Amino acid sequence: MRNIAKRHKLIITELEKNGYIQVQELSAILGVSEVTIRKDLKELESRKLLYRSHGGASLHSALIGDRHIDEKEKIQTEEKNRIAEYAAQLIEKDDRIIIASGTTVLALARKITDHLPLTVITPSVKVTSILSYINNIEIIQLGGIIRKSSASAIGAYAENLLKDMMCNKLFIGVDGIDIEHGLTTSNLSEAHLNQCMLKSAQKIIVLTDSTKFGRRGFGKICDINQIDQIITDKNAPSSTVQIMRDRGIDVVLV
Repeated sequence: MRNIAKRHKLIITELEKNGYIQVQELSAILGVSEVTIRKDLKELESRKLLYRSHGGASLHSALIGDRHIDEKEKIQTEEKNRIAEYAAQLIEKDDRIIIASGTTVLALARKITDHLPLTVITPSVKVTSILSYINNIEIIQLGGIIRKSSASAIGAYAENLLKDMMCNKLFIGVDGIDIEHGLTTSNLSEAHLNQCMLKSAQKIIVLTDSTKFGRRGFGKICDINQIDQIITDKNAPSSTVQIMRDRGIDVVLV
């Protein structure tokens, strides 16, 4: 497509649909070289219409600030509930699971029923509050300093307790997920605790809505190749999903 104005309009349209798109994908859609697409993105960024990132662009800055869990819980609620419903079906009798902090994994806690004997380890005060009323669930609450914005424990006490545990599954939420930068969260101490959780779990399952793709938080949790499965909604960018699948990650769209 040689008409620059039409290209720019289509680029913005694609971003409004997906939130994030890669240079390679735009090149295929518009039938122009990746060099041309990068020039287009640079021009659109100069007009403050998008934000460029490595290999792509988004409507919003890739860098994420910290927000309170009560605020985040009101965002993408339908998507988070669908993700949580699917994830709850993966829990089996006598599983020992870790449920990390965050709003999508909190939605998972609300979907867990009382018909399965289960052990849950969690830093989240809210997850404990929800599950403490359910029969057949043994809860191990990780202790330490309470990070108020996520209502969850962080620090050495929580990390040391995890060293003595081995669990079947870790259900983890993220603030950002990116091919290059991996999984990230907005707090460095929380990221470090999440790293300890990864070491204590046999299977790593990421629960995240599509708005987190192409975004980055301050603290890195791990690289993409360290996870086993991602459960997200159908609005996740198709090119990124395919790259992840090509790398052996099971990506489920709900």
